[in-house]
Amino acid sequence: MKILMTVLLTLAFPVNSAIAQYAPQIPVQSIANFFQLPPGVNFGEVPAVAVNSQGNVFVFSRSNPTGGGPAYGIHAAQLFEFNASGEFIREHGRGLYAWAFAHGLRIDANDNIWTVDKGSNMVVRMDPDGRVVWVFGRKAESSSESARPIERQNPPLPPQDGRFREPTDVAFDSQGNIYISDGYINSRVAKYDMNGDWVMSWGEPGSEPGQLRTPHSIAIDSNDNVYVGDRSNNRIQVFDTQGNLLRILSVATPIAPGSKAVNGTTPEDLSDVGGNGAPNSLCIPPGSDVIYVGESTFPGRIIKATLAGEVLGVIGNAGRNLGEFSGVHGLACPSENIIFAAETSNSRVQKLILNP
Repeated sequence: MKILMTVLLTLAFPVNSAIAQYAPQIPVQSIANFFQLPPGVNFGEVPAVAVNSQGNVFVFSRSNPTGGGPAYGIHAAQLFEFNASGEFIREHGRGLYAWAFAHGLRIDANDNIWTVDKGSNMVVRMDPDGRVVWVFGRKAESSSESARPIERQNPPLPPQDGRFREPTDVAFDSQGNIYISDGYINSRVAKYDMNGDWVMSWGEPGSEPGQLRTPHSIAIDSNDNVYVGDRSNNRIQVFDTQGNLLRILSVATPIAPGSKAVNGTTPEDLSDVGGNGAPNSLCIPPGSDVIYVGESTFPGRIIKATLAGEVLGVIGNAGRNLGEFSGVHGLACPSENIIFAAETSNSRVQKLILNP
């Protein structure tokens, strides 16, 4: 009778085995007061962080040194550089024309600095000293009467080669080719060659395999597989360098009881959220076979998984304290056991040491 009752309950409420087990918590130490900003200076929302070959840390902040105003008119972006000990070195590109609303930041193999700005629709490559070298895309001219944030249409207008609509991130393959996630509206990946010349794009808005809904982050492994954080579809899609879909990954994993949202309402039934796994940010440590995934604001964790999508563990949970997160919008992982986590909602960057 007990066996029959168990069978009947299982049929009525089927259990997804992927949601039946909690991923192990990875021990982590968050370094308090690591970044030593000048007196009176604070980070705004921090969407992105990157580390160069010297161990210097670059922080792209939604702060505004030039006064108030809308993002498309005046800047909400500053780029700070710190040494490996967290001491402030300098600010790069203060008041740069291409910066309106900071979004993505990466350092390439030659220590060039790449910024992605969602407000201006521009991607900028700087040399290691912070001098502008290349500019991709163009923003609406501020002198035009029609200059304003992009209006979203449904369906969206067709994309144009060489131009972006709210881009999000950038990555590089072993040959120096450049991949830009052209995220909120065009929902595609744009590819340029090592000389900065347009090659192709792939993807379109939608939820079918190969389609994208807010490709929010992009990373490339040592075999030149391109991982696209398809945030609004709660998945990671993996492509080759020609845009051919190789596989689709999900890192959704159950949310621990007692989890609470930092901003907004906490869902009453955490099981209904399904573990989320929506990839806000992606990072693959150099030469590693793992990937770190920063979730959206809730549940706000960092998930460690294999490149095949097997969840290995979870770092932290939603919250405001050290070792907790809200909106892990950008990740830098110079090694498998050191992570810098940029948070928008908490307006900070944490240096994390795993398994201390």
